[in-house]
Amino acid sequence: MQTIAWILLFLPLLATLIITFASRQNRKLSAHLSLGAVGIGFLLSVWLFAQHLLDGSAVAQSTATWLSAGPLQIQFGVRLDSLSILMLLVVTGVGGLIHWYSRAYMAKDKGYSRYFACLSFFTFAMLGVVLSADFIQMFVFWELVGVSSYLLIGFWFEKSAAADASKKAFLTNRIGDFGFLLGILMIWGFAGTLNFEALNKSLLATNPEMLGGLATIAGLLIFCGAVGKSAQFPLHIWLPDAMEGPTPVSALIHAATMVAAGVYMLCRAFPLFTPEALTVIAWIGGVTALLAALMALQQDDVKRILAYSTLSQLGYMVMAIGVHAPAAAMFHLTTHAFFKALLFLGAGSVILALGHKQNIWKMGGLRARMPTTYRTFLIGTLALCGLFPLSGFFSKDAVLSAAAEGNAILFGIGILVVGLTACYMFRLFLVVFRGSPRSNAAAQAVESPGTMRWPLVILAVASCVAGFFGIEGFVARALGMETSHNYAVLAGALSLFAMTMGGSVAWALYGKAETDPVRRRLPVLSSILRDRLYLDAICEMLVLLTHETLSHLAIRLDRLVLSGFAIRGAQGAANLAGRMLRMLQTGNLQTYAFLIAVGIVILIYAVVGRQVL
Repeated sequence: MQTIAWILLFLPLLATLIITFASRQNRKLSAHLSLGAVGIGFLLSVWLFAQHLLDGSAVAQSTATWLSAGPLQIQFGVRLDSLSILMLLVVTGVGGLIHWYSRAYMAKDKGYSRYFACLSFFTFAMLGVVLSADFIQMFVFWELVGVSSYLLIGFWFEKSAAADASKKAFLTNRIGDFGFLLGILMIWGFAGTLNFEALNKSLLATNPEMLGGLATIAGLLIFCGAVGKSAQFPLHIWLPDAMEGPTPVSALIHAATMVAAGVYMLCRAFPLFTPEALTVIAWIGGVTALLAALMALQQDDVKRILAYSTLSQLGYMVMAIGVHAPAAAMFHLTTHAFFKALLFLGAGSVILALGHKQNIWKMGGLRARMPTTYRTFLIGTLALCGLFPLSGFFSKDAVLSAAAEGNAILFGIGILVVGLTACYMFRLFLVVFRGSPRSNAAAQAVESPGTMRWPLVILAVASCVAGFFGIEGFVARALGMETSHNYAVLAGALSLFAMTMGGSVAWALYGKAETDPVRRRLPVLSSILRDRLYLDAICEMLVLLTHETLSHLAIRLDRLVLSGFAIRGAQGAANLAGRMLRMLQTGNLQTYAFLIAVGIVILIYAVVGRQVL
């Protein structure tokens, strides 16, 4: 199993190298290499899953010492357990469908081969995060995920918006990653190891207080990494702007790879978090879910609406971890990967059909012209909203049930977010697919080719049936935890009620609307929501103020220390020395003879006098 895992890990990297150095001019071969690598990876993941079940869900691990410096032993290896194997299936399965879809979506792009090279590199980096056996190895691949996302978000770097978005994503993530690295160093300092096996079983089982009084701080620093990667408040600002990349990239980032990495890491490191740290994590998740849902209500860009939806669902997952339900978080991560990839790829189908127009108010009437996209998008919408018996109902119910047991206020926020989700998603669906066309492009739209339709159909089927696979129990056994559904009936009933109310409001407002009635009737509220509650502006202002303050301090420090003490001090010393030397240069021959004689006496004393004495 370990050998298969090593092959699975390095196949996408091999595809990246071959495409970059050998087949870049051959577009068809480049696409086949990239798709073949992730496709074989999926088959190997299925084999690993079957073998894992046959072995009784035993943990398999293969490591080798990478670096050794005194007590610090850094290992490089692969770890196969229920948690990592589930993520392997998600990354390679959903990622493979996105690769397949991309062949048609990117067919006319001049950077076709470069795109697939970057896509394979992204897959390699994410697989490295999933298979990592210790924190240092995870951090290395964590950073590679950041680099590959930078390349893909800024793929169309000729556009200033894409270049700016890639830099914003990269720099914002560095803030969270700095905290992540500090947390890793603290854990090593207290525990003496960074290996997951040693931390989770050997040390934590025998000495749960090994991190001492700083355990909460260490856990929150580790959480900083997830705040960046999984775009939690207040570092959520990069994710909506990441929509400047190609739509399949958005699907990959939002569904199966980058943003899922933070939630996966929190589940992997769950035993390290103290109750106090988990409380902070739960509230950050709940606040993110609510704020993102509110901001999605008045967005007009189809991809940006889905981006805020991702933020909100990630908040659900993080909140689930905070209320001691990491298995529910992984359950929702898995089902969300299916229906969110479906929604993004469906949006890409619409965008391509309309000549890359993304404003929903330039769409409409696509139900008849794009029937497959319409039906699959409807399934994705209903699954995201949590309609029984689609997969989103079961995973969201697991999260809400855990929240109800852990914190009543967070449970109330979760139910409110269900209603808001139904409202903004049905707004999107109704405006895009119902009514009459609002532009010539919408009136002339045609259905996407089969290469793009089949991934939609497969993801739609997965969105329907994934809730019945027992994913939560599969993960819970790996984490040594039991699932609790004491409030499942209450959570399910209130969730369906909130979804019905939100959908009804959307139908009443947007069922036959040609323009946005909220914008017309409540312009101030609409403007606040459309401007993202001014959170982006506040963050930008803080960055500018910080930058300006540091710049002024640097200038003052330069003038005071360097110019004042170093340069002026050196200038004064040289001037004083010059004046003293000028006093000796009298031009009098007798003075010079006297100084020479004195110098000779001093030398004789220094050489001979001390020996005599």
